[in-house]
Amino acid sequence: MIVVTGATGNVGRALVERLVTGGQPVRAVSRRDAERTALPAGVEVTRPESAGLFDGAVKLFLHVQATGDRMGIVLDKARAAGVRHVVMLSSGIIQEGADETHPIHMRHARAEQLVRDSGLKWTFLRPNAFSANALQWAGQIREGDTVRGPFADAVSAPIHEDDIAAVAERSLLDAGHEGAVHRLTGPGAVTNAGQVAAIGRVIGRDLTYFEIPVAEAEAAFFPELPRQTVRAVLKSFAAMVGSRPEITSTVEEVTGRPARTFAEWAEDHRADFAR
Repeated sequence: MIVVTGATGNVGRALVERLVTGGQPVRAVSRRDAERTALPAGVEVTRPESAGLFDGAVKLFLHVQATGDRMGIVLDKARAAGVRHVVMLSSGIIQEGADETHPIHMRHARAEQLVRDSGLKWTFLRPNAFSANALQWAGQIREGDTVRGPFADAVSAPIHEDDIAAVAERSLLDAGHEGAVHRLTGPGAVTNAGQVAAIGRVIGRDLTYFEIPVAEAEAAFFPELPRQTVRAVLKSFAAMVGSRPEITSTVEEVTGRPARTFAEWAEDHRADFAR
């Protein structure tokens, strides 16, 4: 049995679908009722506070955001129930020379340390930019042909969520990933404006990215996050303007096939942007 936290998120859902397709028993952790998760048939769905969360489980996919402040408790319960290996979705922000005071760095570094201290075998996945971040523009694209946002020339190598899930799947099922840190990116660099243009080509429309001032972005974007975190994120975005993003071959090395381009991701998500 493999327990998957964050099972209705982008990566968690893709991982559950992969494991089920491969015939693996999966227990999906969600705060939603089972019938509202839209997960594949045959998946056992349970709530995070369930007393039998780890019954019979030997592997755990750990999502930092999904477990939040309860991560230490979750790890203790997993170890006590017999879980032996945890694959954690961390962040590419953790690297040599990084700003260790950045809120996202602090959260994920603390989480990684909790996992190291748990006594469980571990594997860390550290993706950089997610292609799925482009879904933040979906509403604007459905309504018109202009996307308003900061830093049109910010460059990243965004990764398809299913490529992250594919690496997670192999890390859970194959030997040799214990103690590994997998840095994950897409195969090529693209600007924010380039991402919007790629989405436009997929849906057959000429889309434009209109750059707005940072102050306007800070006020409007990521309303669910503390303003301190938003400012730190925008500072990181500013540093990406004209940069050369890290590009790794980890997806291909682990899964045997290349990471998908942003254009391929956009094709997979055509329906999210179509009117």
